[in-house]
Amino acid sequence: MPKVLIVVPCYNEAARLSAPGFAPLWQHALVELLFVDDGSQDDTARVLRSLCETSAGRASHISLAKNQGKGEAVRQGMLHALERAPEVVGYIDADLSTPASEVLRLVDAIQQTRAAAVIASRVVHLGANIRRRPWRHYLGRVFATAASITLGVPVYDTQCGAKLFRVTPTLREALRTPFASRWAFDVELLGRLLAAKQAVDARLIEVPIREWIDAPGSKLGAGSMVRAGLDLVSIGIRLRRQRDRKP
Repeated sequence: MPKVLIVVPCYNEAARLSAPGFAPLWQHALVELLFVDDGSQDDTARVLRSLCETSAGRASHISLAKNQGKGEAVRQGMLHALERAPEVVGYIDADLSTPASEVLRLVDAIQQTRAAAVIASRVVHLGANIRRRPWRHYLGRVFATAASITLGVPVYDTQCGAKLFRVTPTLREALRTPFASRWAFDVELLGRLLAAKQAVDARLIEVPIREWIDAPGSKLGAGSMVRAGLDLVSIGIRLRRQRDRKP
């Protein structure tokens, strides 16, 4: 039974999957990985089989019959992970923009603080190596501000693709139904947790990471960010309705 099971959604990632990059994670005593092939059209399935074979049983993979988007790949992966009864589940990006060393800092944080969720945050400051394309940085800051207002909590970065969640009945319920958004599903998931009868916002923490590099080949373009912004409006409306229904 793994203590921490981390989902890695993959869509046409054959050229970017790196066994040496993931190895520090599955070599950690607490961590196992679950790769989700989201209906890839390239050689991702073969690469995943080879990669998992090198992990001494600490990494596994599942395949979705057709591409369903990152949000659903994450949700399906986390539901599959929950069947193995871990204490913590989460997800990271296949391109390792958040490197393994920083992911392990998140693992340490959720173990030490007993937080309900630990979110990686790309805060640019002296001593950190955060490299994002300027247009993504500025659009991201606008989106993050809107997401913070939507959620009603002072979160700095909802969209960094590295998050860990303690397994609770609230989390299981939050994952029960598909997300409405392919790209803003992070906000949707956090919103579902915060809208629960016993809100966990006091136990959500952000960890400023020291390294994040915008890997080439990202599938998130300007158009996707605009769509995510529109989805955010719908998420906000649904969350407000849920809060209004709470006794």
